[in-house]
Amino acid sequence: MTAPLPLLVDSHCHLDFPDFAEELPEVVARARAAGVSRMVTICTRLRNVPQVRAISESYEGVFWAAGTHPMSAAEEPLASIEELVTLAAHPKFVGIGETGLDYHYTAESAKIQKVSLRLHIEAAQETGLPLIIHSRAADDDMAAILTEGMKRKPFGCVMHCFSSGPELARVTLELGCYLSMSGVATFPKSQEIRDIFKTAPLDRILLETDAPYLAPPPFRGRRNEPAYTAHTAKIGAEVFGLSLPDFAAATTANFDRLFAKARHG
Repeated sequence: MTAPLPLLVDSHCHLDFPDFAEELPEVVARARAAGVSRMVTICTRLRNVPQVRAISESYEGVFWAAGTHPMSAAEEPLASIEELVTLAAHPKFVGIGETGLDYHYTAESAKIQKVSLRLHIEAAQETGLPLIIHSRAADDDMAAILTEGMKRKPFGCVMHCFSSGPELARVTLELGCYLSMSGVATFPKSQEIRDIFKTAPLDRILLETDAPYLAPPPFRGRRNEPAYTAHTAKIGAEVFGLSLPDFAAATTANFDRLFAKARHG
C-alpha cells in the first residue's frame, strides 16, 4: 500500500505566463498528483488582472494575488491603494503583491520602487491581506521600509523566494514576517540560504516554486511548475530534520495562518 501524498501548497507561482499557455490543465493536474492541493498565482502587472483572475476562477484550489513587481515599477502606472482594495473583494484574491525592491537589475528605478512598495503596504494594512515581497540586493532599504510600516500598523508579510542575507532574515522574522523556500534553497551552492532557513522558526516557513522560474534539481534549467513544490519540500524537510509529511503539514499550517482567506478554498 502506497503512503498518502503529503498535502503541500505552492504559495507563489505565475500560471498566467506564456510558459503554461499550451497545457495549463495538465500543469494543474500534475500539481494535484504530486500532493499540491492549493496554489497562489501571482499577477505582477495590474493590466494582467483579468487573465490571472480568470485562471483562479477556472480551477479549484487556485487563488490569486496582484501587485506591481518592482522591476516593472518604472514602466507601469503606480497602483493605487483604492485599486488594490477593490481587487481584494474578489473571493479568491488572497494577497497584495508581489511588490518590493530589486536593485540587482533595476537599481535606477529605486525611488519609484520605494513609492510603489509603500502603497502596497498601505493596501495590505487596509485589507488585512498579507503582503508578498520580492527583495533582491536591497536588504537595508527593505528592512527600513518594512520596519517603518509595521510601526505604523502591523500587517502579514512573506519574503517570497527568500535568498537575501542573514540580517534581513533576522529583521523580517522579528517583524513577524514569513520566509518562503523556493528552488533556490535546493541548489548545491545555496548552503548559506539553507543555513539561514535552519535558524528560522519552523512556524514561519512557506513553500513555493516561483514557476516557471527556479526549478529545483533534477529539473534545474527547465521550466518549473507547481508539482515541483514536492522536491523543494524534500530538501526543506532535511534542513529541519523532519519527515516529509511533518514538514509538509507544518508549512501548510503556516500558509493557512498567513493566507487565511485561502484556508477553506
